[in-house]
Amino acid sequence: MNRIKSRTDLDVLKKDGQAQIKQKACRLLVCSGTGCVASGSEKVYNKLCELAKNHPEIDVVFSAEEAHEADGECCKGCKGTSGADDKKSVSIKKSGCHGFCEIGPLVRVEPQGLMYTKVTEDDCESIFEKTVLGDEIVHELLYHEGEKEYIGEDDIPFFQGQTRLVLKRCGHIDAEDIHEYIASGGYQSLAKALFDMKPDDIVNEIYESNLRGRGGGGFRAGTKWKQVASQQEKERYVVCNGDEGDPGAFMDCAVMEGIPHQMIEGMLIAAYAVQAHEGYIYVRAEYPLAVKRLKLAITQAESMGLLGDNILGTGFSFHLHINRGAGAFVCGEGSALTASIEGKRGMPRVKPPRTVSQGLFAKPTVLNNVETYANVPMIIENGAHWYRSIGPENSPGTKTFSLSGTIRNTGLIEVPMGTKLGDVIFGIGGGIKNDQEFKAVQLGGPSGGCLTKENLDLSLDFDSLKKTGAIIGSGGMVVMDQHTCMVEVARFFMNFTQRESCGKCVPCREGTTRMLEILQRIVEGKGEPEDLDKLLVLADMVSSTALCGLGKSAPLPVVSTIRAFRDEYMEHIVDKKCRAKVCDKLKTYVIDPQKCKGCSRCAKNCPVNAISGEIKSPFTIDNTKCVRCGVCMDHCSFDAIYID
Repeated sequence: MNRIKSRTDLDVLKKDGQAQIKQKACRLLVCSGTGCVASGSEKVYNKLCELAKNHPEIDVVFSAEEAHEADGECCKGCKGTSGADDKKSVSIKKSGCHGFCEIGPLVRVEPQGLMYTKVTEDDCESIFEKTVLGDEIVHELLYHEGEKEYIGEDDIPFFQGQTRLVLKRCGHIDAEDIHEYIASGGYQSLAKALFDMKPDDIVNEIYESNLRGRGGGGFRAGTKWKQVASQQEKERYVVCNGDEGDPGAFMDCAVMEGIPHQMIEGMLIAAYAVQAHEGYIYVRAEYPLAVKRLKLAITQAESMGLLGDNILGTGFSFHLHINRGAGAFVCGEGSALTASIEGKRGMPRVKPPRTVSQGLFAKPTVLNNVETYANVPMIIENGAHWYRSIGPENSPGTKTFSLSGTIRNTGLIEVPMGTKLGDVIFGIGGGIKNDQEFKAVQLGGPSGGCLTKENLDLSLDFDSLKKTGAIIGSGGMVVMDQHTCMVEVARFFMNFTQRESCGKCVPCREGTTRMLEILQRIVEGKGEPEDLDKLLVLADMVSSTALCGLGKSAPLPVVSTIRAFRDEYMEHIVDKKCRAKVCDKLKTYVIDPQKCKGCSRCAKNCPVNAISGEIKSPFTIDNTKCVRCGVCMDHCSFDAIYID
């Protein structure tokens, strides 16, 4: 790659990249985020490449990585080729996540603006013959709702309800190609920061934008930057928290996989603002694709003079490193994260001193998460006033959320802060699967709380959610219908936080253990009425005295479910029943005499001989002997056994 030595070089590369993309008669962008890869998009990409190689009448360009592996150089994959005059110019690229995981694998076709959904390897020949060579639409691969057909991504209701700013490029450019990021305007904000602004100007711009940390705490990013910039110690660090350990959360993962340069550009701007020369990205080892693309992005940026020494010929230097975490949830906490990077056991420490004064290697450290850094380039480009015009005054900008659970449209979304919860679930999310009844949504992962029907008009912003006892957290949304047991939900999250406790402080180590023991008794039908008071007392103790933020928020799922679903807890305790029929120890298996044919299969397979009867007559279950294993139901061919 040619090294960029000035702002002029960057502008020329941008124009050249835009021209290269425009000259392509057809661009196939195969979604290669983790979700689509798991659904088979790698096979789709490989098949399309195989088909392209068999057509000498076209000039084809593959992803940057494939070109590098095939040719030993990056120019063909990254920059593209002009192609012979008598050949049709085609490119096949690996994009990041589009967000609509429910309908993947996805293939975007440009400049036609087509979006093909649920694409399989068998569909590739049809796409190639009809669309690439024949400029026709493969209608059966388009997104359909009933009789309505949607040709392009922007036409699909799932996307129409969103405001994609952070994720604007994700799915639209090659995730492995720095040239395509530059062609889309990438690194222009860095150039503006380096050439048109002083470090203090950048810090003030971020402060005035009121960008709040997207990792969960919602702390003002500009305040952190100001505090680091004002330290007497001149050796400083910029660290990115890419740990994202919440169950059901994959927002940061999508950014690191699909638009890694955008996050890196944000870190570069932060580094120049506080005059730091070393940075670290802490990413979960469970994100191998993100790690792979981050490494590729760093290598490309260093080769082109956008990372390393003398960036853009300005004399400013910044070196970036990747640290892979071992999967400890507690390492999402700032001081535990920096300890882990240093090679120590990831455990939070007493504060103060805080990270801004004594962070990584006991030096002043700017520590923000992936999404926060990804917001920085567009704030520098468009200004603080523009950013504050989006969303509420105290929570400006957009927020990414991951939708999962019993919701029709699962995936990754981005909406302005202040969007109503109901608009997300029943608008963008399409409502509950199979027309079931909405019951609750767990927001913020194991550190968050449950919101119910009464909260559907709630504004999704930091301050509004705090009033309900819930938090945005990293942005994971797990939607639940009436078949969900809220007591089991509380037990599940408490089990998670108890296992992930680092054990350093007694309130978290012992408090979560005692809370889990009580919840376990309740779901087993051994609870007592006073257990709810015990849970609330323990919750107050843990949240008031735990050492770190993760410990303080651990009781939230329990407190919020007791507050909203106390009657469900009491049913488990007093009536020994689980209305959702989820808790194994509270299930009662019954044989319907009208459906039972007296075949005896259930009795023959019962491990405790709890079923009796005569052949060709209805059998019965003795629930004093039944161990609720469900084997009888599995072996019944007549659906005669049900759970009462």
